[in-house]
Amino acid sequence: MIPVPARRESILRWRRRSRVIRVLRMVLPGLIGLIVAGLAATVAYNTFTSQPAHVGPSNAPIRLVNPRFVGRDDRGRPFVLVAVTATRDEQDYQKVYLDRPVLVLDKDGADPVRVNAAKGVYHEDTRKLFVSGGVRLAGARGAFDTDESLFDTRTGELAGSGPIHGAGSLGEIDAKSYGVYDKGDRAVFRGGVHTRLNNSK
Repeated sequence: MIPVPARRESILRWRRRSRVIRVLRMVLPGLIGLIVAGLAATVAYNTFTSQPAHVGPSNAPIRLVNPRFVGRDDRGRPFVLVAVTATRDEQDYQKVYLDRPVLVLDKDGADPVRVNAAKGVYHEDTRKLFVSGGVRLAGARGAFDTDESLFDTRTGELAGSGPIHGAGSLGEIDAKSYGVYDKGDRAVFRGGVHTRLNNSK
Protein backbone atom coordinates (compact mmCIF):
# COMPACT_ATOMS: atom_id res chain seq x y z
CA MET A 1 0.00 0.00 0.00
CA ILE A 2 1.37 3.47 -1.04
CA PRO A 3 1.92 5.76 1.94
CA VAL A 4 -0.39 8.76 2.16
CA PRO A 5 2.40 11.41 1.81
CA ALA A 6 3.80 9.75 -1.31
CA ARG A 7 0.32 9.47 -2.81
CA ARG A 8 -0.33 13.14 -2.15
CA GLU A 9 2.99 14.11 -3.72
CA SER A 10 2.15 12.07 -6.81
CA ILE A 11 -1.26 13.73 -7.06
CA LEU A 12 0.33 17.18 -6.77
CA ARG A 13 2.84 16.40 -9.50
CA TRP A 14 0.07 15.12 -11.75
CA ARG A 15 -1.96 18.27 -11.15
CA ARG A 16 1.02 20.47 -11.95
CA ARG A 17 1.63 18.61 -15.19
CA SER A 18 -2.03 18.91 -16.05
CA ARG A 19 -1.97 22.68 -15.52
CA VAL A 20 1.16 23.00 -17.67
CA ILE A 21 -0.43 20.92 -20.42
CA ARG A 22 -3.61 23.01 -20.31
CA VAL A 23 -1.58 26.23 -20.52
CA LEU A 24 0.46 24.89 -23.45
CA ARG A 25 -2.70 23.80 -25.25
CA MET A 26 -3.95 27.38 -25.07
CA VAL A 27 -0.64 29.20 -25.66
CA LEU A 28 0.86 27.15 -28.51
CA PRO A 29 -2.06 27.55 -30.96
CA GLY A 30 -2.01 31.26 -30.20
CA LEU A 31 1.72 31.48 -30.94
CA ILE A 32 1.28 29.52 -34.17
CA GLY A 33 -1.53 31.85 -35.18
CA LEU A 34 0.66 34.90 -34.47
CA ILE A 35 3.51 33.46 -36.55
CA VAL A 36 1.22 32.72 -39.48
CA ALA A 37 -0.35 36.18 -39.25
CA GLY A 38 3.09 37.77 -39.14
CA LEU A 39 4.23 35.89 -42.24
CA ALA A 40 1.07 36.83 -44.09
CA ALA A 41 1.49 40.47 -43.11
CA THR A 42 5.13 40.44 -44.27
CA VAL A 43 4.20 38.95 -47.64
CA ALA A 44 1.38 41.44 -48.11
CA TYR A 45 3.61 44.37 -47.14
CA ASN A 46 6.35 43.34 -49.56
CA THR A 47 3.82 42.80 -52.32
CA PHE A 48 2.32 46.28 -52.03
CA THR A 49 5.45 48.27 -51.21
CA SER A 50 8.22 46.68 -53.29
CA GLN A 51 9.01 48.23 -56.66
CA PRO A 52 8.76 45.99 -59.71
CA ALA A 53 12.02 45.02 -61.34
CA HIS A 54 13.10 47.60 -63.86
CA VAL A 55 12.63 46.37 -67.38
CA GLY A 56 14.08 48.44 -70.16
CA PRO A 57 11.81 49.55 -72.97
CA SER A 58 11.40 47.14 -75.82
CA ASN A 59 13.27 49.47 -78.14
CA ALA A 60 16.28 49.87 -75.84
CA PRO A 61 19.49 49.75 -77.88
CA ILE A 62 21.26 46.41 -78.16
CA ARG A 63 25.01 46.77 -77.59
CA LEU A 64 27.65 44.19 -78.50
CA VAL A 65 31.29 44.24 -77.41
CA ASN A 66 33.94 43.16 -79.91
CA PRO A 67 31.42 42.14 -82.59
CA ARG A 68 32.54 40.22 -85.65
CA PHE A 69 30.57 40.09 -88.88
CA VAL A 70 31.53 37.89 -91.79
CA GLY A 71 29.94 37.67 -95.19
CA ARG A 72 30.36 37.51 -98.95
CA ASP A 73 29.43 39.83 -101.76
CA ASP A 74 27.33 38.81 -104.74
CA ARG A 75 30.38 37.28 -106.41
CA GLY A 76 31.23 35.13 -103.40
CA ARG A 77 34.18 37.23 -102.28
CA PRO A 78 34.56 37.21 -98.48
CA PHE A 79 34.79 40.18 -96.14
CA VAL A 80 35.23 40.50 -92.37
CA LEU A 81 34.02 43.41 -90.26
CA VAL A 82 35.03 43.87 -86.61
CA ALA A 83 34.63 46.76 -84.17
CA VAL A 84 35.16 47.67 -80.53
CA THR A 85 31.40 47.96 -79.98
CA ALA A 86 28.24 47.74 -82.07
CA THR A 87 25.03 49.48 -80.96
CA ARG A 88 21.70 49.07 -82.71
CA ASP A 89 19.74 52.28 -83.32
CA GLU A 90 16.72 52.73 -81.01
CA GLN A 91 14.51 54.14 -83.75
CA ASP A 92 15.80 52.23 -86.78
CA TYR A 93 16.44 48.56 -86.04
CA GLN A 94 18.21 48.13 -89.38
CA LYS A 95 20.94 50.62 -88.43
CA VAL A 96 23.97 49.59 -86.37
CA TYR A 97 26.53 52.08 -85.03
CA LEU A 98 30.13 50.85 -84.90
CA ASP A 99 32.98 52.15 -82.78
CA ARG A 100 36.40 51.92 -84.46
CA PRO A 101 35.38 49.50 -87.19
CA VAL A 102 37.90 47.51 -89.21
CA LEU A 103 36.86 46.06 -92.56
CA VAL A 104 39.00 43.49 -94.34
CA LEU A 105 38.18 42.66 -97.95
CA ASP A 106 39.28 39.29 -99.31
CA LYS A 107 41.02 38.43 -96.01
CA ASP A 108 42.46 35.13 -97.17
CA GLY A 109 43.27 36.32 -100.67
CA ALA A 110 46.58 37.32 -102.18
CA ASP A 111 45.91 41.05 -101.81
CA PRO A 112 43.50 41.83 -98.95
CA VAL A 113 42.35 45.42 -98.50
CA ARG A 114 42.01 46.76 -94.94
CA VAL A 115 39.81 49.74 -94.05
CA ASN A 116 40.11 51.40 -90.62
CA ALA A 117 37.94 54.25 -89.30
CA ALA A 118 36.95 55.99 -86.08
CA LYS A 119 33.27 55.17 -86.48
CA GLY A 120 30.85 53.51 -88.82
CA VAL A 121 27.21 52.84 -89.57
CA TYR A 122 26.01 49.57 -91.07
CA HIS A 123 22.59 49.44 -92.73
CA GLU A 124 21.33 45.87 -92.67
CA ASP A 125 18.49 46.54 -95.11
CA THR A 126 20.79 47.87 -97.86
CA ARG A 127 23.89 45.97 -96.67
CA LYS A 128 25.97 49.13 -96.92
CA LEU A 129 28.68 50.21 -94.48
CA PHE A 130 29.51 53.89 -94.07
CA VAL A 131 32.74 54.71 -92.22
CA SER A 132 34.10 58.11 -91.27
CA GLY A 133 36.78 59.80 -89.20
CA GLY A 134 40.38 59.12 -90.13
CA VAL A 135 39.55 56.49 -92.72
CA ARG A 136 42.59 54.58 -93.95
CA LEU A 137 42.59 52.13 -96.85
CA ALA A 138 45.64 49.89 -97.01
CA GLY A 139 46.63 47.05 -99.28
CA ALA A 140 49.59 45.58 -101.09
CA ARG A 141 49.41 48.34 -103.72
CA GLY A 142 49.53 51.23 -101.26
CA ALA A 143 47.76 53.14 -98.50
CA PHE A 144 45.26 56.00 -98.76
CA ASP A 145 43.75 58.38 -96.22
CA THR A 146 40.33 60.01 -96.52
CA ASP A 147 37.50 61.38 -94.40
CA GLU A 148 34.78 58.90 -95.25
CA SER A 149 34.04 55.83 -97.32
CA LEU A 150 31.08 53.66 -98.33
CA PHE A 151 31.34 49.90 -98.78
CA ASP A 152 28.58 47.95 -100.50
CA THR A 153 28.71 44.39 -99.17
CA ARG A 154 26.56 43.17 -102.06
CA THR A 155 28.80 44.37 -104.88
CA GLY A 156 32.08 44.51 -102.97
CA GLU A 157 32.68 48.07 -104.18
CA LEU A 158 34.26 50.78 -102.06
CA ALA A 159 33.70 54.47 -102.80
CA GLY A 160 34.03 57.90 -101.23
CA SER A 161 33.11 61.45 -102.09
CA GLY A 162 35.61 63.18 -99.83
CA PRO A 163 39.20 64.13 -100.66
CA ILE A 164 41.72 61.32 -100.65
CA HIS A 165 45.50 61.24 -100.43
CA GLY A 166 47.72 58.23 -100.69
CA ALA A 167 50.84 56.62 -101.95
CA GLY A 168 51.46 53.39 -103.78
CA SER A 169 54.11 51.62 -105.76
CA LEU A 170 53.82 54.14 -108.60
CA GLY A 171 53.83 57.32 -106.52
CA GLU A 172 51.51 59.71 -104.68
CA ILE A 173 47.99 60.75 -105.63
CA ASP A 174 45.42 63.32 -104.49
CA ALA A 175 41.79 63.44 -105.61
CA LYS A 176 38.35 64.64 -104.52
CA SER A 177 36.59 61.29 -104.90
CA TYR A 178 37.48 57.71 -105.55
CA GLY A 179 36.16 54.21 -106.13
CA VAL A 180 37.71 50.77 -105.65
CA TYR A 181 36.28 48.01 -107.80
CA ASP A 182 36.96 44.40 -108.76
CA LYS A 183 38.23 43.44 -105.31
CA GLY A 184 40.79 46.21 -105.34
CA ASP A 185 42.12 45.43 -108.80
CA ARG A 186 40.77 48.69 -110.22
CA ALA A 187 40.82 52.09 -108.52
CA VAL A 188 39.27 55.20 -110.06
CA PHE A 189 40.09 58.73 -108.86
CA ARG A 190 38.05 61.76 -109.87
CA GLY A 191 38.05 65.52 -109.34
CA GLY A 192 41.24 67.54 -109.14
CA VAL A 193 43.47 64.52 -109.50
CA HIS A 194 47.14 65.26 -108.84
CA THR A 195 49.84 62.63 -109.05
CA ARG A 196 53.55 62.47 -108.47
CA LEU A 197 55.11 59.41 -110.01
CA ASN A 198 58.16 57.74 -108.61
CA ASN A 199 61.24 57.75 -110.76
CA SER A 200 61.73 54.36 -112.33
CA LYS A 201 65.21 52.99 -112.78
